[in-house]
Amino acid sequence: MSPYRLLRSTEAGLGTNRIGKELGVDPNVILATSHGRRTIDTLGLYDPTKANWEYVAQIEGRIPTEFGQDAKVIAGAHDILRACNNLGVPWAIVTSGTSAILQGWLEVLDLARPKTTVVAEEVERGKPDPAGYRLAQSRLGLSHEAKMLVLEDSPVGVRAGKAAGCEVVALLTTHPADQLVESGADWIVSDLRSVILLGRDAETGRVRVELREDKDARQHDEISSEA
Repeated sequence: MSPYRLLRSTEAGLGTNRIGKELGVDPNVILATSHGRRTIDTLGLYDPTKANWEYVAQIEGRIPTEFGQDAKVIAGAHDILRACNNLGVPWAIVTSGTSAILQGWLEVLDLARPKTTVVAEEVERGKPDPAGYRLAQSRLGLSHEAKMLVLEDSPVGVRAGKAAGCEVVALLTTHPADQLVESGADWIVSDLRSVILLGRDAETGRVRVELREDKDARQHDEISSEA
């Protein structure tokens, strides 16, 4: 799960206009290629001299503070995170953003804190590479055989989750359904209100999940959180 799956990706990219001006590139062009990707990877396409962590952390760290008043949390985000914590479900944020922007958004949006996070600086390759999700699985203490459910809203994020061997629920909050289907999403729902946690078996660690407004005929699945 990424913070951009907890707020709309279009809102998360509110600093793109400033970046575009600094690079001399149309912000709309940057947005078209940046959703779900690390900023450092996007910068490498336009100005490799700025593709370094110091610059990325500087520009990303300012975004929540300067544009947080305009950001909107995806409907259902607070409820699903509260349910995870109440049921003892292990969950993580796997983000293409830096630690600076992640901590900023968590504070500004008053979101529940995960047990673990994986940020852009901690993986050699960003999404769609599966390294971030595999690292999260390890940090959560889950076995390689455990089933994980990934929530994503970008094609590159969906591909990363699938490449990591996870089942992926895609949200129709940023990209059209056909792009998410093409990327391999197992299910597609409108937003996080459609993802309902029904309970967790204390002995097996399996979580019962209900998906509503599902584009796939399957309505239920069990996700294992066994270590």
